[in-house]
Amino acid sequence: MSPEDLVPGAGGDGGPTTVFEHLWTPYRMAYIRGAGKPTTEHDCPFCLIPGMDDEEGLIVARGHSVYAVLNLYPYNAGHLMVVPYRHVPDYTDLTPAEVAELGSFTQTAMRVVRSVSGAHGFNIGMNQGSVAGAGIADHLHQHAVPRWGGDTNFMPVIGLTRVLPQVLRETRDLLAASWPAAATGEA
Repeated sequence: MSPEDLVPGAGGDGGPTTVFEHLWTPYRMAYIRGAGKPTTEHDCPFCLIPGMDDEEGLIVARGHSVYAVLNLYPYNAGHLMVVPYRHVPDYTDLTPAEVAELGSFTQTAMRVVRSVSGAHGFNIGMNQGSVAGAGIADHLHQHAVPRWGGDTNFMPVIGLTRVLPQVLRETRDLLAASWPAAATGEA
């Protein structure tokens, strides 16, 4: 079956012909196939990232018990995750100090992304367990996904593709530079 078989009029029935355009995103196949997903606690990317330098690991900021990192497979530009250093699977496993810092880092992430990119809103949340959609269920992480009016256009709805206007390292540099002022409330 060719794409023409799926388009009314493309098979010579006299109707209008529609041509499909392709936007290739081959980097997504690695994610779909499970690349980088841990098979043991010792190869957990959220445990390995803190051992990298900030640019290599896409780390935006480091705290005492959590760090902020760009999502390697973002839903939107500026999609951050706040991750505890400790390898724990469930929110109820966090200590009160970890919960407090996770919340503080989430607030700062929102301030930073707003100041850098003018986000109109956010989806904040975590998927607890693989049945709830966690890609890496064994290491808790909270998503901070910036949203803009009209950001759900034809690309994700029809094309099942996201268009990101900036490479991750450039986004990391902008957010990391703005983090200190936002953390103190000066931004």
